[in-house]
Amino acid sequence: MNNTDYLMLSGIQHFVFCKRQCGLIHLEQAWNENTLTLEGQALHERVDNPEAENRPNIKIERSLSIKSERLKLFGRADLVEFHKIDKQNYKPFPVEYKRGKPKQGLEDKIQLCAQAFCLEETFDCEIVKGALFYGKEKRRQEVEFNTELRAQTIKAAEGFHEMMKNNFLPPSEFGPKCKNCSLIEICLPESEGIKIEEYLNSHDSIL
Repeated sequence: MNNTDYLMLSGIQHFVFCKRQCGLIHLEQAWNENTLTLEGQALHERVDNPEAENRPNIKIERSLSIKSERLKLFGRADLVEFHKIDKQNYKPFPVEYKRGKPKQGLEDKIQLCAQAFCLEETFDCEIVKGALFYGKEKRRQEVEFNTELRAQTIKAAEGFHEMMKNNFLPPSEFGPKCKNCSLIEICLPESEGIKIEEYLNSHDSIL
C-alpha cells in the first residue's frame, strides 16, 4: 500500500461539515484546541479504555485500524462490535462516538458509513447498519447504510481526494457552524479568509 494514495478517514467528516475547515486541517496542518475539542478527546479516551463490557454473543474491538481500497481512506474505528450470527460467524457493527448531540447535517453519518466500507472490504461481508453515540444525550442513534448514504459517502471521498490533489484551500463561508469552531481565529470567516502561513507571518511581524 502506498500511503500517499490514502487520506485520513476522519477527514471525510471535516470535508462534509466544512470544506474550509477540512482544507485548513489537512492541507495547511492547522489545529487549535477549544473546550469542545477537549471534551471530544476525553470521550474518545474513555471509549479506548480496555476495561469495557463484554456482552453475550458480542465481541468488542476498540480503536481498530481500518482502510478502504475503494475510498482510499484509512484510520481507526472508535468501537466495532462483532455480533454473533451463528456458531462460527460474526458481523461487524461500527459505533462512532461523538460529543454533543445529533447534527442536522450528514457529516457524522458519512464518516460512519466510510468505516462500514472499510470493514466490509476487510471482512468480506455486507454491513447494513451501525450507530452514532452522542455524549450529551448518552444514547445511540442507529444509522442504516442504504444506497443513498453509500452514494453520498463515495461522492464525499472523491471530493476530499480532489481537494487534496489540487492543493486547493476552499474560501471561508460564515455561518452558524462557525460559532464553535476551534479554527475560527485562523479561518476568519467574517473576512475573505487567509492561508495559515499568512496568518502566522502577520503575527510574527507584530511580535
